[in-house]
Amino acid sequence: MTSSRRDFIGGIGTSVAALGAFGVAARSGEAQLIYQHGDWNFAEFDKLVRVQAKAKQVYDIRAVGDGKFLNNIKNSLNGFHYGFGIPVDQIKIAVALHGPSNALAFDDSMWEKYRLGEFVEVNDPATGKAATRNIFFPKKAGTSVDLQDRSSTLQDFSIEALQARGVKFLSCHTATEEQAGAIIKKLSLKMQIEDVVKDLQAHVLAGVLVVPAMVATVSLLQSEGHYTYITV
Repeated sequence: MTSSRRDFIGGIGTSVAALGAFGVAARSGEAQLIYQHGDWNFAEFDKLVRVQAKAKQVYDIRAVGDGKFLNNIKNSLNGFHYGFGIPVDQIKIAVALHGPSNALAFDDSMWEKYRLGEFVEVNDPATGKAATRNIFFPKKAGTSVDLQDRSSTLQDFSIEALQARGVKFLSCHTATEEQAGAIIKKLSLKMQIEDVVKDLQAHVLAGVLVVPAMVATVSLLQSEGHYTYITV
């Protein structure tokens, strides 16, 4: 481990100890306004930072934009591997979901319960109405792996398909806090913000990592993990 890596991890540990000394103990598994070091899976994030790969890229995504950014991620995967000949195990892409796009981190039950399609202005192509399911998640039915076939699995840019190809999606805790408050106001719910946050985070899509604050997360992926930055 390099000196900078030791400083990174050691510095965080020192900060957590200092918080404890002032009576601000980390509370694992509880919803709260600001995540502390012990409240989330830092070990998984640290592994993402330290992964050794020739091509490392972080997509910084706020706007949903009908999910078009997912197609860009698919293009990155295909370009790195087929265009530049980089082995699959030497490609790592992280997707930083925050702002409106954070809604894509939740499963169908949350899209229905909290009317997330209406909230982020996403319509379901099957109904033409505000989506009550996460239309961006399920993979397509095709099984072809022909590079030139537009219905090939290599052209599938659903979240599920991208995850199967090693893409790591990240959800922002701070964005969830903000969205929970806005949802309560929009739907006139008689719920506390933290109750909605707990509900949403209990229904994060499998494989998605919740991080404390995405603006800090993206910075560390760049400075410590040497991920190149892209936003679309």
